[in-house]
Amino acid sequence: MQFVLEYAPIILFFIAYKLKDIYFATGIAIVASIAAIGYAYFVQRKVSGMQWLSLAIIVVFGGATLLLHDEMFIKWKPSALYLVFAAALLIGRLFYKRDWIAVLFSKANIEAPENVWRVLTWTWIAFFLGMAALNGYVATYFSLDTWVNFKVWWAMGIFFVFTILNVFYLSKYMSETATSENVGSDAAAKDAK
Repeated sequence: MQFVLEYAPIILFFIAYKLKDIYFATGIAIVASIAAIGYAYFVQRKVSGMQWLSLAIIVVFGGATLLLHDEMFIKWKPSALYLVFAAALLIGRLFYKRDWIAVLFSKANIEAPENVWRVLTWTWIAFFLGMAALNGYVATYFSLDTWVNFKVWWAMGIFFVFTILNVFYLSKYMSETATSENVGSDAAAKDAK
């Protein structure tokens, strides 16, 4: 169910875009994101900080797209979200000496040495910065259709492959009670919509 909550807004965005236009799709994405948060809050009694942040960014950038009738805001929304994630990891590492990646993967019963988490943190920072740049490049230099297809299919695919590589890297530190379901759901939660 968590997978559906996290990916429903982007899937509905894609369908709405194909049916009508970017503005209709943006409105649908905002409503779907609010509905997903509402469901998580009232049914699951739990909304993560990442979910609140994603909602705030879609409302701000989507709202600007609708209010100013300018598609560039929604096209730059993923880059903004990636940059915020990179900044959060960087601040955690440099100022708090914490690897937030370790916290996210801890639910999967993975106990790895500190240097492994440090490497993963820097890798995720570089990954988010790279994704922000790649999204910005596609948003700026390619058509709206190309950007929508990139965001929905290519970006999700890149995240999937990167997450699988992380799981492979951490596999020797997984305990017997760690399951691929736990790792997959926690890793999917990191994906920026």
